[in-house]
Amino acid sequence: MKTDTVFKRAFNDVLDLVSRLPNGSTLPSENTLGARLKISRTTVRKVIAALETQGVVTGAGRERVVRTVGETARPFPHAETIPMAAQVEERFMEWLLRDNARPGTAINELELARKFGMATTGIREFLNRFQRFGLIEKRPNSGWVFKGFTTSFALELFEIREMFELRSARALAALPGDSPLWAQLEALQREHLQLLENIETRFHDFSDLDSRFHRLISTAAPNRFIDSFYDIITVIFHFHYQWNKQDERQRNEVAIREHLTYMDALFGHNIALVELACRAHLVSAKQTLLRSTSQK
Repeated sequence: MKTDTVFKRAFNDVLDLVSRLPNGSTLPSENTLGARLKISRTTVRKVIAALETQGVVTGAGRERVVRTVGETARPFPHAETIPMAAQVEERFMEWLLRDNARPGTAINELELARKFGMATTGIREFLNRFQRFGLIEKRPNSGWVFKGFTTSFALELFEIREMFELRSARALAALPGDSPLWAQLEALQREHLQLLENIETRFHDFSDLDSRFHRLISTAAPNRFIDSFYDIITVIFHFHYQWNKQDERQRNEVAIREHLTYMDALFGHNIALVELACRAHLVSAKQTLLRSTSQK
């Protein structure tokens, strides 16, 4: 079943954009919205039609006007804006984390499909795509097996992550002020501050926030080949290192503060400070990862 995540994600982005415009402002043209949000004109028109239905936008053609006073439109929940492939990946990683998977753990497609409430075809497609990294293996007549991680594997991957993220962080800091990524980053900043206020009881929630923050940075410099590596990077750095439960609350609090420093540098568009904050945070992540893999 088609979930139309592209439309929902675009709707949220446009809604966020118009909510920051003065009441009565002219809506940016379809071409401008499409270029700014990197979506097709067909999607732009569908979003505008939805906003018109909800009274957020009135008029037609170049005379469309934003009506923010009394606006009742609400964004789609974050979960509904995630493509199905990403949902499978996210739930699979959570399953590895919650079930404390170890090398040799069996992976059953039917069981995962029931757990995730998804079709087995989606699970199978993900596993087939994921196996190229060598962390899971398909065995004849016995399903899939999780092979686990090694320190050398993690170190090699870390080198790639550092190169990718520094490249993306520089690109993000150089984006113009009207890029929708800044509004998304502001929203993530608020979530970080809220989590920090409730760190004693909500420190387990950091994993999802961490993943979304680093994925947002990666979108500033899209590259289809680099993007394909983020599957495995997500596993290693946003799930596996957290299996080390020692000082988890303290580690997550430190990471949140590092993220906030990182964000401040990005908002300041200071490339030198961005690189400094990025490297400092990645060093912490590397140390946590190595402590985790050394205990396996």
